[in-house]
Amino acid sequence: MDADGFDRLAARARALAEPGRRRILGLAGPPGAGKSTLAARLADRLGGLAVLVPMDGFHLAQAELERLGRADRKGAPDTFDAAGYTALLTRLRAPEPGVTVYAPAFDRSLEEPVAGSLPVAPEVPLVITEGNYLLHDEGPWARVLPLLDEAWYLDLDDGLRVERLVERHVRFGKDRARAERWVRTSDEANARLVARGRHRAHLVVPVP
Repeated sequence: MDADGFDRLAARARALAEPGRRRILGLAGPPGAGKSTLAARLADRLGGLAVLVPMDGFHLAQAELERLGRADRKGAPDTFDAAGYTALLTRLRAPEPGVTVYAPAFDRSLEEPVAGSLPVAPEVPLVITEGNYLLHDEGPWARVLPLLDEAWYLDLDDGLRVERLVERHVRFGKDRARAERWVRTSDEANARLVARGRHRAHLVVPVP
């Protein structure tokens, strides 16, 4: 994304960050679209006016995925604690004076969620959250969009997105053959599901 494009997005996010009022901006899109990168850049640009709380902190732990028989499709909607995520968003929408909320993060080197990692102070006006299923309309995921003041959908060419996904899996420890197989059988099934929510976004962001 060029500097002008990012500046426009940053200005739109900045307009949501009004002191004295908590708002939530959501970035959705398929795996590998660049959600976490853009969200981090926006939070960095806004400084103390924004904090980043990714959806990925609500991944179920690997042991629980194995118990449920879902480990081979980690990243699908039912491999997250969606109700826990919506409960956190509900709490973040109504900050209590003097109360810091602690959100979970996801450690890619461990492939596990880590509780209590992300402090959200009550005076921070904007929470930026990002993840695959912010626009999904089934089960508890349907409660996410009404909790967002704006939802953006990141749209990246599928070929480039798949290349980036494979490289990301390799970077975090999978051999290339396994990475390619995982993207083909798991990530792309999730990507097709995520794309169904594109029309619900307030803004579609083309990612070069």
